[in-house]
Amino acid sequence: MKARAKSTTSQSKRIQTTRRNALPSDQNQARDQFLLSMFPTPLGWVGLLGQDGQLISISVGQPSSKSIQSAVSKAARIVHLEDWNPGLRNLFEAYFEGEVVDFSQVEIRLPPMTSFRQQIIAATRRLAYGETASYGELARRVGHPRAARAVGTAMSCNRFPILIPCHRVLAAGGKIGGYSSSRGIAFKQRLLEMESRAIGDARKFHR
Repeated sequence: MKARAKSTTSQSKRIQTTRRNALPSDQNQARDQFLLSMFPTPLGWVGLLGQDGQLISISVGQPSSKSIQSAVSKAARIVHLEDWNPGLRNLFEAYFEGEVVDFSQVEIRLPPMTSFRQQIIAATRRLAYGETASYGELARRVGHPRAARAVGTAMSCNRFPILIPCHRVLAAGGKIGGYSSSRGIAFKQRLLEMESRAIGDARKFHR
């Protein structure tokens, strides 16, 4: 097994993004602070964005730490670089090294969404490591058999890739479908084939 990639330094560094508005008050400034853990893996850089000890979003498959910081700076005013959740980092490092990892119990802070999307997210999180389902199948599982397109839209808005394993959701006929990662469907294909190898499944996934 490959040695696990080392995480970025836990020493906190401050990044402030420029905005046209005036600087926020001390109270608003504290509320707008986020922690960002970044680390390399065999399939690219991963970023875990947190606030008040809760996971806010995840970035996977990035080409560099700078690309993660650039993406985060569009959403957060003040970001501190810190290894704020080493347990979750360890799980991601193990996952990207090809180990079978269950993320279903990891708590996430979901944004406001419709009841339909909540059901779709829950159904997606129940997809086990190496298991796949089509957009249409997920729609049927939540009682909306004609909502395959809406399932695809929900997947494209996923802030928590891997934890909400949208890469395991395929198009009709076993085709790979879309993926909103910066590396697109090529990254989705690598994830699927990595999981298949880990469970002894020789399936290939086609675009």
